[in-house]
Amino acid sequence: MDLKRVLLERFGYENFRPGQEEVIRHVLDNRDTIAILPTGMGKSLCYQLPGIIMEGSVLIISPLVSLMEDQAMRMRRNGEKQVIALTSFLPYIERQRIIGELQNYKFIFISPEMLTQESFGRQLKRLPISLVVVDEAHCISQWGFDFRPDYLRIGDFLKQSGNPPLLALTATADEKVLNDIQRYLGMENPIVQRHSLDRPNISYSIRQVNSAFEKTKWIKDRVTQTVGPGIIYASSRKRADELAIELQLEGVAVQSYHAGKEQDDRSIIQEQFLSGELEWICATNAFGMGVHKDDIRQVIHDHLPPTVAAYIQEVGRAGRDGRPAAATLLYMQTDEQTTSFIIQSDLPGEEEIRHYTKMVSEGNPPGEAAELASLTETGKRVIDYYRERYPLEEILLRLDRLSNEKNEELQQMTQLVKGGACIRQSALSYFGELCRRKPEECCSNCGLNDSGWLYEKESKKSAKERVSWDERITILLG
Repeated sequence: MDLKRVLLERFGYENFRPGQEEVIRHVLDNRDTIAILPTGMGKSLCYQLPGIIMEGSVLIISPLVSLMEDQAMRMRRNGEKQVIALTSFLPYIERQRIIGELQNYKFIFISPEMLTQESFGRQLKRLPISLVVVDEAHCISQWGFDFRPDYLRIGDFLKQSGNPPLLALTATADEKVLNDIQRYLGMENPIVQRHSLDRPNISYSIRQVNSAFEKTKWIKDRVTQTVGPGIIYASSRKRADELAIELQLEGVAVQSYHAGKEQDDRSIIQEQFLSGELEWICATNAFGMGVHKDDIRQVIHDHLPPTVAAYIQEVGRAGRDGRPAAATLLYMQTDEQTTSFIIQSDLPGEEEIRHYTKMVSEGNPPGEAAELASLTETGKRVIDYYRERYPLEEILLRLDRLSNEKNEELQQMTQLVKGGACIRQSALSYFGELCRRKPEECCSNCGLNDSGWLYEKESKKSAKERVSWDERITILLG
């Protein structure tokens, strides 16, 4: 089949990007495939093009509502009418109507949680599925064990559906993540199509500071004096809000983005950033996955990411247009302790698990038992998943092992920050890659020039003076 002709006629591109054509041919041959392609390499084409050719529907399992809606909107703009994003934010009546009409759609975007809904499952069994896509498949390993256990149930669903061909897409995957994807999706001897994660146009910089105040000052100076657009990643919603306010007072077009905001507000903020109305976003890790903005010039980390994989995922959102981009991580001694506390707080403790399990076994309703055991809704879902499969002592062992793995991953990230070796090479080696050729602007440990392109705009030091006192009060008080 002349795939280039289909590529040109349906998508307007003359050539495939590296890795795309190989993945598409594997899919068309009905081979289970894991595609590890860097951010900006056009992973969505790997299911859209074969989906056009194959008979039956394509089911895309995606982690975020914003990602589903963005992908569906882009496909509609490109002329694909048979596409739907079935999300929990749709009104109940509208959602049920769509479920009843699934046969009218070629591309169906859903969350992992939707697979557990009986009405959806019944309708899906009547539908000829030509391909199942797990987008951002690293979430199986990153979120499934302690945050969204329904990711671990995808394999059960696939078995019940006759094991249709499967395509797992991700930008980053070390050996552990790769093994988790294969195991929990039930993939046997999948073809792994891997492309280098190295992004030579991105320079890496790590700066040690002594306090949060010093971080804030550096960020204010950096943002007001250098080019955007950019993303500033913070460890908490509160910190993201604080940084956004500080920058707004400097006259910067910026907003915060995190899960504490209403879905409509998050959608508006994301659209403003994509359209250029906002130059900067201060965000938790809730922002960025699936955000298609090619001209992001800077990614700044105000905190220590929990894993090297998370760091590379977030940094990879810069410079998708191939032009120079800068990634800066600000680090102070207490950051490791802060990040450790955050990642461990995601896991339910032994006392909570024992209390909840005892009350449920005594016949108490699970919701009431979770409340009495001081469990979050997330903690309850995690324990419920494990209780379906293992006895209590095995659950405790598994969660203890998971806690240790999280600490090990944090130590690897800390070593990357404090080790003093080439940041690019250290990050690539985490994924089993070698740095074949270092760019001139490599990293702060190799030595960086004072990049002229960063300072192409005039200094905005006087922007603060352009914000009147009443506007400053309005910003501070919301």
